[in-house]
Amino acid sequence: MAIDPVCHMEVDEKKAPAKSEYKGETYYFCAQGCKVAFDKDPEKYLKGKPGTQG
Repeated sequence: MAIDPVCHMEVDEKKAPAKSEYKGETYYFCAQGCKVAFDKDPEKYLKGKPGTQG
């Protein structure tokens, strides 16, 4: 399971409603709204977060 970097919910990669690529990594989201927020400012959500998703 991946962790949505915006809301920190667990997300099944195979059923994720949204995903984004950033710096060669794939991030999965629980909803389109989280993806939109992430896409606007990815560094805001990745600061201090360990590891990558995907």
